[in-house]
Amino acid sequence: MLVNMNEILRYAEEKSCCVGAFDTPNLEILMAVLRAAEKRNEPVIIQHAQLHEPEMPIRIIGPIMVHMAKESSVPVCAMLDHGEDMDYVRTALELGFSAVMIDGSSKPYDENVSLTREAVALAKEYGASVEAEIGIVTGHEGKEFHIEEPGAAYTDPELAARFVKDTGIDALVASVGTVHGFYATKPKLDFERIEKIKELTGLPLVMHGGSGISVEDTQRAIRCGIRKINYFSYMSNAGVRAVKELLAEKDVKYFHDLAGAAVDGMEKDVLSAMGMFALE
Repeated sequence: MLVNMNEILRYAEEKSCCVGAFDTPNLEILMAVLRAAEKRNEPVIIQHAQLHEPEMPIRIIGPIMVHMAKESSVPVCAMLDHGEDMDYVRTALELGFSAVMIDGSSKPYDENVSLTREAVALAKEYGASVEAEIGIVTGHEGKEFHIEEPGAAYTDPELAARFVKDTGIDALVASVGTVHGFYATKPKLDFERIEKIKELTGLPLVMHGGSGISVEDTQRAIRCGIRKINYFSYMSNAGVRAVKELLAEKDVKYFHDLAGAAVDGMEKDVLSAMGMFALE
């Protein structure tokens, strides 16, 4: 069933756990995520990031995401990830997405607030939830951020509280030491920062860059207040590895055999991630 992000985050708060949010830029990944969620009988968030538009237009994959969410036996939120402009946000909402993430994190504070307020007002017209970011989770595909001091990328707890008050968002992305994509070095999460931001904002906190974080650190972050984790890179790579393994085993004649192997491989990775998010 299709639900908005707030309903799923309430589940996470009640269980003191975390819900996985998986970018699904094609049908194979979408199938893998929903199969895993239904096997675990748990809610899930499926996402389309604006940066994936060149490889999969939202007007094609969006209606499929919404349809499959409605047909699912578990609560599913269809969400826009890293929406960068209001036209794209509006498109997602018109297609039936039940949540949007507006990303003004690279802008000056006042511009970020103004953009986020606009997204909140628009989303309310559609009964959709809004996530936004203060601080910068680096490594965003297709973007370069120029940060003079490393500490400037981290979310300031006091500024986070002000941002939440100024915008009226439903969930906050906090920059606490993760990056998007694959890690060149071991990430160092700032758990005290997570706790402080949670204390001052009172909102469900979101951690982007969930791939590559150890089970121990992930679950500690959840205990500190993280309620949604965005996860994509390792899941997608699991599909690549599954295809390579199949090709090493036999001479494959048909593409659908490769696609099936990729779905199975990604499903296994999603099942593992969801188990970790549930603090198992």
